[in-house]
Amino acid sequence: MASITKYKGGYRAQLYIKGVRKSKTFRTMREAQGWASTTEKTLAQAPAERHTVRELIERYIEDVMPKKEGGEHEARQARAFLRDFPELADKKLSEVDTPDLARWRDARFKKVTDATVLRTVNWLRNAFRLAREEWKWMERNPFQGLRLPRNPAARKRRVSPHEVRILCRNLDYRAGRAPQTKQQEVALAFMIALRSAMRAGEILSLGKSNLNLTRRIAVVEHKTQHITGRPREVPLTRAAIRLLRPVANRERCFTISSAVLDTLFRKARDRLMIEDLHFHDTRAEALTRLSRKVDVLTLAQISGHKDIRILHNDYYRETAAEIAARL
Repeated sequence: MASITKYKGGYRAQLYIKGVRKSKTFRTMREAQGWASTTEKTLAQAPAERHTVRELIERYIEDVMPKKEGGEHEARQARAFLRDFPELADKKLSEVDTPDLARWRDARFKKVTDATVLRTVNWLRNAFRLAREEWKWMERNPFQGLRLPRNPAARKRRVSPHEVRILCRNLDYRAGRAPQTKQQEVALAFMIALRSAMRAGEILSLGKSNLNLTRRIAVVEHKTQHITGRPREVPLTRAAIRLLRPVANRERCFTISSAVLDTLFRKARDRLMIEDLHFHDTRAEALTRLSRKVDVLTLAQISGHKDIRILHNDYYRETAAEIAARL
């Protein structure tokens, strides 16, 4: 029941239902009674009746994504979801069911790849899980029974020495010198990636505060740091140290952002008509080369993988013919 009392020349309505307290002041008794009646009905409803998919996603964007590596990209995906699917976004959580998500999935299949749909499903499913288990906003799991696309086949693309030479030449890279242009920074990052197996974002985060040339270790944040609670230490090869030495005394070794690196790398690749080469292929190339020198547990320590199967399935790209040639 609502409590309505006189308060500073007006009336104050107070409610306390299911652990939720609400209060508001009004000029007249009738306004206070109207607000109390409406609010009491709302609070008496189950959480799934009160909250919408939009509210769920907005809370996930605000509370969870900022703590994740790559959270900005996921946040852009989430806002695009709210923009492009307003009918689904404005549904109450009690009304959302598997067929609603299936229609969304089928609409996305017409515009994007299976891998893109899977990436969206990953954060969306996690948001619904939090809403059920932690926020207690809902009880049902609308993802149960939803057919999902298979994970795409792992890439097998290698980076050839010829491609490395022409890319560095096109980007005007000067070995042993600190880069003076953004293009030269892209080339240096590319070379370091091939010698260290680090991700682009990890390379761009390097500076004198997290780079120790004497110990040959770089301390970098990683995408699962919100789970482990600590950064990872990357052991560096001598070749990586030689590449980093001209810029190791800077506060930040690189001035470019991930977006600029990606854009300039793609432009250089397209100018040279190199087909199907991604910057991230350098990580697999480096790990494939390092696999000939160290055991698999050491390789996992270098790459930061907890699951060795990922190393085998996604990052080890030596062909059967190459293995046969070494036997």
